[in-house]
Amino acid sequence: MGRILQFSDIHFGCEHKQACEAALDYAHANPSDLVLITGDITQQGLPDEFEAAARWIDRMPDPRFVIVGNHDVPYWGLFARLFHPWKAFEKATGHPAHDHQFLSPGVMVRGVVTARGWQARANWSKGVIDLAQTRKAAEALRQAPVGALRVLACHHPLIEMIGTPMTGDVKRGDAAALIFAEAGVDLITTGHVHVPFALPIALGDRCSYAVGCGTLSHRERGSPPSFNQIEWDAHHITVTVVAWVGDRFEPSDVWKLARRQDTRKLATAPNPNAPGEREMAAT
Repeated sequence: MGRILQFSDIHFGCEHKQACEAALDYAHANPSDLVLITGDITQQGLPDEFEAAARWIDRMPDPRFVIVGNHDVPYWGLFARLFHPWKAFEKATGHPAHDHQFLSPGVMVRGVVTARGWQARANWSKGVIDLAQTRKAAEALRQAPVGALRVLACHHPLIEMIGTPMTGDVKRGDAAALIFAEAGVDLITTGHVHVPFALPIALGDRCSYAVGCGTLSHRERGSPPSFNQIEWDAHHITVTVVAWVGDRFEPSDVWKLARRQDTRKLATAPNPNAPGEREMAAT
């Protein structure tokens, strides 16, 4: 049995202060294998926003894993956006933007950047994924320990979810989702749209799932502030939305998902410490 607490889109600068404090209390009262934060920790990438985000993240229990979102760029600094868009994020969080990985006997998480400091279309908030980076991440996850939950973390949903209030519009998203499904990835965890969901990806063996997280900000889009509690055993993955009800968090929607069975044998499983792969435990 394992547990991940997934938070996303805290948007310090317009964060829901009471919900953020209650989320910290919940994380400490409900120990997990990992605290996963899937991007948009700031609103405009301003120094004081990153400082507030860093303080909040540092108060979360270990281990922690943080990836970047499209709001985690210096919105008003064109030079920084063009030449080092993730420098402030990496300094504030201590987590690399690229090739970030967490590995324990029960779960492996790999991060892939879908946000960009700029891109050749008018709306820079939309997602882009590089297929070379995708294949590298998929191969790393393919080599997870036998029985471990395999999780890809990125900010934008790779495939569009019906009924969400906005789109990620990820360039090459469908192709990347297929690569991850064929690699045996169990979950693709994301944020961005500010509403929770857990749905099978209609690719490969249909045992890979897209799991979206809500927000802890005032940027609500028809759903209250929330986060995901992801639990698993050998046969099922259960995603529980923990939603704000005005003065506290309470369990809300629940999805129980059939888990892909890992048919590899321990003696013949790929070596997760193979040369050339970067192994990193989140701190």
